[in-house]
Amino acid sequence: MTLESFFKENPKVALGFSGGTDSSYLLYAGIRYGANIKAYFVKTEFQPEFELEDAHKLAKQIGAEIIVIEKSILASESVVLNPDNRCYFCKQEIFSTISAQAVADGIELVIDGTNASDNVAERPGVKALQELSVRSPLRECGITKDEIRRLSKEAGLFTHSKPAYACLATRILNNRRITKELLQKVERVETALFAAGFENFRARVIDEKTMRLEFYE
Repeated sequence: MTLESFFKENPKVALGFSGGTDSSYLLYAGIRYGANIKAYFVKTEFQPEFELEDAHKLAKQIGAEIIVIEKSILASESVVLNPDNRCYFCKQEIFSTISAQAVADGIELVIDGTNASDNVAERPGVKALQELSVRSPLRECGITKDEIRRLSKEAGLFTHSKPAYACLATRILNNRRITKELLQKVERVETALFAAGFENFRARVIDEKTMRLEFYE
């Protein structure tokens, strides 16, 4: 299967859109192949502000419209408790919200940007996607992360070189309760590092007063 054939078979879809490399290319491809594709960005306490800014920037670049849904993920105690499978509960909340809005908008099929390079065995959130019948066209079509970056560059998308960025909750050790204050501290530190020109880093919460900065090649 190719993305073109996927969108011909599924011409009306709702995309869980993050503004990252994968979902950005998927949105572009859906438009390119003539699909009626609506992009839904669920804004929670887990996304830094620049992610929403990038989502708007990409949408403007390709002439797409995004629907922003404000949601407090911290209202879910299962997420706040931050167990090892926190991503399962988070994806469940996020994509249940998208699915409900999509149905209200007359769309039955929801898709996401999971690609063929993603190790689904290590991603608890994939289980939630499967339970909600969310499909992953990039993965189904065997398109890897490297291919997505190459194709995005060819298409002129600025997201082709965007570093991978996991949500702010990943900076807090599992089984440590997630609070809005901790998330805000992480975002302030990482925003300052971005402004200083750094990329590919994480600010890990050690305790209430200490963070460890990690930099990657």
